[in-house]
Amino acid sequence: MTGGRGSRSGAPGVVAPVPGEPALRLSEPGRPATVLVADLHLGLGGVPDRPAGPPEASAAALAERLVRVLRTAGAERLVIAGDVKHPIVGTPRALRPVVFDFFGRLLEEGFDVDVVLGNHDVGLAPALPREVVVHPPTGLVLGGVGIFHGHRWPSNAVLRCATVVAGHLHPGFRLAPSPEDPSGKRPCWVRVRREPAARPPRRRRSHAPLAAREVVILPPFNPLAGIEALNRERPARGRSFLVARFLAGGEARAYLLDGTDLGPIPTGPAVPTSRAAARSTRGR
Repeated sequence: MTGGRGSRSGAPGVVAPVPGEPALRLSEPGRPATVLVADLHLGLGGVPDRPAGPPEASAAALAERLVRVLRTAGAERLVIAGDVKHPIVGTPRALRPVVFDFFGRLLEEGFDVDVVLGNHDVGLAPALPREVVVHPPTGLVLGGVGIFHGHRWPSNAVLRCATVVAGHLHPGFRLAPSPEDPSGKRPCWVRVRREPAARPPRRRRSHAPLAAREVVILPPFNPLAGIEALNRERPARGRSFLVARFLAGGEARAYLLDGTDLGPIPTGPAVPTSRAAARSTRGR
C-alpha cells in the first residue's frame, strides 16, 4: 500500500488556502485540484466507550467536514500530511474501525486519498482501506510541490521543490482573550518567503539543500489539537527544528484562517532564561 501516485510532470502547481478552513488547495493546469490537510489526530479525546473522540472532533465529524472542503475546492484528491491518528504507537483495537470508516466515507464519495506518515502514525497502515496510498515520512512531490509531515528530514525530491508544505507544528497566534475565546489562542497559517540556501561543499552534504522559495505550514485540522502560540512561546521540543531549519531562512508571517495578516513571527534562537544563561556562561 506504499508508493503509488506521486510526482506529476508539467507546469508547477499553485497552493492557496481554502477560505475559512485549515486546508490548502493545490491546483495544476489541466488537472483536478487536490486538497492538503494535516494533523487530524483521529481518536483525540477518545475514551473506551467513545473511541472516535468528542462529537465536535469525532472521526465522523472530521470526515464530513473534509467532504465539504473537497467539494468546495472542486477537488478529487486528498493528501493528509501526517498524524492521521492520535495514539503515537500502534492503533488501539477500538480505534481501528473508526479509522477504517473515516477513510471509507471519503472513498465512497469518489475521492482519491493519500497519507504521508507522521510521528503519530506508527502502525497506521494495517487499519487503512487498501485504496488509500501511503507514503513514507520523507514525503511526496505533487505538481512540483513538496509535501511532508515535519518531524523528520524530507527526501531530496521534496527539498528541491520551489514550494514545500508541512504540518506537525500546530501553529497558532495568541490574541487578546475574550469571553468566547478565553485562551486567546487561534490556529493560523505560517508562510515563509525565503531565499534558497547556498549549496554546501559536497563532502559535507548528506542531503540536498532546501531550494524552496516558499514554505507553508498547515494548521491542525482537528479543532481540539493543541496549538503553539508562535508569537508568545517557543515551539515544543520535537517541533523546533521546523522553525530553525525551514522557517528561519526568510520572513515567516502568520495568517488567521480568514486570511487576516497577523505579521511576522520570531524564528531566531530562543532567548535564554536567567538560569539557562547562567549555565551557558559558567566557566567562561
